[in-house]
Amino acid sequence: MGAKYRAGGLDDPEDEAGEDAATEDAPERRMAEVDAAGHGERLDRWLTGLAPEFSRNHLQSLIERGCVAVDGRALQKAAHKLRAGQRVEVELQPTDESRAFRAEAMVLDLAFEDEHLLVVDKPAGLVVHPAAGNWSGTLMNGLLAHHPAAAGLPRAGIVHRLDKDTSGLMVVGKTLEAVTALTRQIAAREVHREYLALAWGRVDEAFVVEKALRRDPVSRVKMAVAPANLGKPARTDVFPLGVGLVENGGQGRPVSAVHCVLHTGRTHQIRVHLMHSGHPLLADALYGGAPALGLARQALHAARLGFTHPITGEAITLAAPLPADMAAAWAQVGAAGLPD
Repeated sequence: MGAKYRAGGLDDPEDEAGEDAATEDAPERRMAEVDAAGHGERLDRWLTGLAPEFSRNHLQSLIERGCVAVDGRALQKAAHKLRAGQRVEVELQPTDESRAFRAEAMVLDLAFEDEHLLVVDKPAGLVVHPAAGNWSGTLMNGLLAHHPAAAGLPRAGIVHRLDKDTSGLMVVGKTLEAVTALTRQIAAREVHREYLALAWGRVDEAFVVEKALRRDPVSRVKMAVAPANLGKPARTDVFPLGVGLVENGGQGRPVSAVHCVLHTGRTHQIRVHLMHSGHPLLADALYGGAPALGLARQALHAARLGFTHPITGEAITLAAPLPADMAAAWAQVGAAGLPD
């Protein structure tokens, strides 16, 4: 069982920034008078001259948030026409993207940690790395709080990812040497990853899905099976662990508990391979898996992780128990656990 740490919390001895950090982060304020050339110009367009390092979209968002005042009165209309002689003041709040690489207090469930690397048991719902729509509250933000030196590493030491709604084990490097070695192990397919999943349909025998994957040509948020010459090779081995029935319209619909072993680590690989095989994951709305057994997210958990310690050479194998939501659903199917 891993230890739980509050990253960057009040009890963290490394969190010594205090009020100095708040002062340092205070946004810059700029003020200027509208000259004759700016008479009649839209407020948002005029601001691009006052703060050219920001995009017009970001300046429009500052106007909407009440960060811009004309003659001392906050205006929230980007199309407002200015008059010569008016004084404009803007509070230059940083963009969301610029604030993404910041430490944020977060509880991390660590299955392993030493001075070179850590393995975190990621909960479902946690985004791994900042991106559009999720510029804060990510695992990366928590890692920066837990291990401040991560700020000097590529992606804060993150060498592989799990989908937002997939739970389970991830290894993270804490030094550049460890990050480089772990990245090479992953590229060489030397990192062993096993998952537990609940899928629609009856799976009575083991099978292998070896289908190339690429970005879905219709929906950019999805991946899809592709011809070998158009996609990246991907292989998933699937083993049955049990079958249960879920009440569906007065009839029992089979649900299978399966053990998946990855040979490659493509985006959404297990989700797409199982869907392609006629067994979409429970509650995986993106790939056609209807919800059931109380699950509100795709029924996928990274249950076992094996790799060679990049510094000591030790073989490390770790396992993470099913989180509460999947454990409850798993019990309803009455399936076996992760095999030895």
